[in-house]
Amino acid sequence: MKSHLFYQSRLPRPDLQRAEGIYMWDTSGKRYIDGSSGAMVSNIGHSNPNVLAAMREQMDKSTFGYRLHFQTEPSEALAARIAGLTPEGLDRVFFVSGGSEAVESALKMARQYALTQGEAQRYKVISRYPSYHGATLGALAITGYAPMSAPFDPMMKPMPKIPAPRAYLDGLDPDDPATGLHYANMLEEKILEEGPSTVLAFIVEPVGGASTGALVPPAGYMQRIREICDQYGVLLIHDEVMTGGGRTGKFFGAEHWDVTPDLIALSKGFGAGYVPLGAMIARNDMVEAVLDAGGFIHGYTYAGNPLACAAGLAVLDEIERQDLVGNAAAMGQALTDRLQSLLQRYPVIGDVRGKGLLLAFELMADRSTKAPLPTGLNAHARLVDIAYENGLIIYSRRTRGGLSGDHFLVCPPMSVSEPQLDEIAEILDRSMAQFMAEIPTL
Repeated sequence: MKSHLFYQSRLPRPDLQRAEGIYMWDTSGKRYIDGSSGAMVSNIGHSNPNVLAAMREQMDKSTFGYRLHFQTEPSEALAARIAGLTPEGLDRVFFVSGGSEAVESALKMARQYALTQGEAQRYKVISRYPSYHGATLGALAITGYAPMSAPFDPMMKPMPKIPAPRAYLDGLDPDDPATGLHYANMLEEKILEEGPSTVLAFIVEPVGGASTGALVPPAGYMQRIREICDQYGVLLIHDEVMTGGGRTGKFFGAEHWDVTPDLIALSKGFGAGYVPLGAMIARNDMVEAVLDAGGFIHGYTYAGNPLACAAGLAVLDEIERQDLVGNAAAMGQALTDRLQSLLQRYPVIGDVRGKGLLLAFELMADRSTKAPLPTGLNAHARLVDIAYENGLIIYSRRTRGGLSGDHFLVCPPMSVSEPQLDEIAEILDRSMAQFMAEIPTL
């Protein structure tokens, strides 16, 4: 039957029949392990009965209430719940439907706050290269991933970038605080180069997502970034779209470094795949200043949707009830050990990295020189296809700005058990062996 749907490509995939926990089945009955939680979204696993029950209960009450017409109990309750999880002062919540919207909202809040402070000249948002912050034009302008942004460059205002702290590629020790200062001080250099009075914000993922493959910042980096932003009056935005919700072993990824931003973008695991849901979290004083100046010039039709917020509350309940943040930390270490074992078996695996269950491994032609595999091998696509054929879903991107390099995110739901990790590791091992048999001797 002809499909009228289209997405990024013509990549064929089977029809989904059902999903439960970390497993998914197509209509032929074949089972797959969701080893990437979709796109690092399904944090609590599929078809959780408590979340589904909460959604049904809310559906019997209302499925929509426009935010300018009504307050709703689920949206108020979820906002209060989030405020209880954030650092002190970050207690105002603006709901959205996804990560790109959350980032856009943070950018617009930062700009409007600057206007209230008489700093209309501040508009530049510094980000990193590589990075990924969303698919909308505003989010793409701060994204450092050429294949996704280049076609639209004429439609956007270019924003300044600094190098991501890829110490493993640069031959630097990520545990040495001097390494963290080396990369963080690039932000100060860029601020001075652009003119401090023109720089509005710096946006950073506490642990890298798809563009850098679970990149963990070197020692001292996050703290020094905060200091530099304070010194120059630059707002610090944490993109916790992928790291928020407990995946790294803390509810917010930045908790690993005890650093408080001015704004947070949250999505993905926050709604855990049950509904489109995200949030922008802001400092109270920023929100009050913007509201006093006439209001926040921004909004989405489904912001604060009561059904979405009821699902979000139930997701948070499950995270707490099952201690999924603690499980992510424990199972993350166990999965890291298994990925390290694969690194010992396959010289083509050049690096294993990440925190909690936000993990990745990177393929290289030569570990010592960090040379990537030949781009013509399309390893980032081929290994994913082999694993998929073997019943394991993993997620890949090009490591080096989208142009070369191959990394693979292995991020199962936070509900994963150790025997299930063994299943994942076995299929990865088998898939790597098949991949190696296909490629020419390097």
